[in-house]
Parts: sequence; C-alpha cells; structure tokens
Amino acid sequence: MSGLLTEERSIVIPGEALAEGMDYLPGENTYRQLDKIYAKVLGLVSLAGRVVKLTPLSGPYLPKVGDKIIGKVIDITMTSWRVDTGTAYSALLNMKDASMRFIRNNEDLSKILAIGDYAVVIITKVTSQMLIDLTMKEPGLHKVEGGRIIAINPQKVPRVIGKQGSMITLIKEKTGCTVTVGQNGLVWIRGEAEKELLAERAIKLIEKRSHEEGLTEKIQQFLEGSS
Repeated sequence: MSGLLTEERSIVIPGEALAEGMDYLPGENTYRQLDKIYAKVLGLVSLAGRVVKLTPLSGPYLPKVGDKIIGKVIDITMTSWRVDTGTAYSALLNMKDASMRFIRNNEDLSKILAIGDYAVVIITKVTSQMLIDLTMKEPGLHKVEGGRIIAINPQKVPRVIGKQGSMITLIKEKTGCTVTVGQNGLVWIRGEAEKELLAERAIKLIEKRSHEEGLTEKIQQFLEGSS
C-alpha cells in the first residue's frame, strides 16, 4: 500500500506520518523512516510533484545569505555598526558596505546610522560560527525613516508576501502605503496614519490565518470593507 496519509494544506505535528510507500519523496522539514515519510516540525503540508514538504508554522528565523532583513543598530565602532537581526546572532555592517558614497575614516558614523535606528539591509555572509555581514549598497536598501515597524512570525513571511508578491502588492495598492517585509519577521509600513494601521491589521490577519485557503480574497474583502 502507498499514498498520502494526510491532505494537502492540513496542519500536522512532529512525528506524524505524511505518506507511505516509495511513490513520494521527503522534502523540507520531513524525513523518511522505512517506507513512510514523517513530519519534523509543526507545519502545513504541501506537495511539489512527488515531493512532500512542510511549511513550519512557528520557529525562529535563521539568517541566510541573500536575505533582506530589517535590523536595529545596537552599537557603533570606529569602522562599523553592530546590528540586531531579531535572532540570537547580531550582525556587522562595515562602513564600506553602508553607503554608495565614500565614507571617510574620521566621519561620525552616528550621523549616518545612530544607535536605535532601523535599516533595510541584505545579508552578504554567514559563517559556521554565525558571524554575519550586511550591506546597504544595493537598490532598495536604506535607513528606515518614519512609519511604523511591526513584528510577525518569521515563518509567515512567505504568506504575507504571497506568490510572486501578490499579497503584499494587494496591501500596498489598497492602503497606498510603502511596505517592506524583512525575512526576519520585521515589517516596515509607511503612509497615512490610518492607512498604516489598516495595513498592519491586514498583515496580522494574514499571520493569524495563514493556513486558510482563499486568503488573498479574504484579505481583499477586509481591506475594501475597511477603507
């Protein structure tokens, strides 16, 4: 006997059997034991061809090269900024990576980014000892000015962004806000005060109901009904 033992988009717990037989292959957050595939984490079941995958419903953010995150400056040295990534590991933004323009050695770095400031950055390096380097030298990377920053479960970030950015585009269009989603679960929203609040409520609704089908339509109705 072989086949799926659970339905796609159902929520499963660690150790739960997902599929039986060799027709299916274990994907992310799953493992095979004898002829069955089991869940490693609490998550949402999805199928990609014959591959059974799980999208975690909770858990910490793990920094990866190429991720765009929103970080908070927590210290300044002679040549760099120490940035809180929202994880157990802080990161380093060297002054040579902080701006398109040349920063002189004797410049006051706090005039560029002060302690407590937030910035949209990209992770350029993660070592096995979790030493993390950042850059702000690419388009769309900058100091955060104005607006509000909210925190969501990092595992819900893909749902907030949506397929090909569909969900986040919907929120931007319906609220007129600038919205930047960091892979670490921090989201920056800037616009008119009441529209910022509407965008925040929509994002929190996606976070809460991320496992539901037809979520894009539900969020559209919520935004249109509230605007």
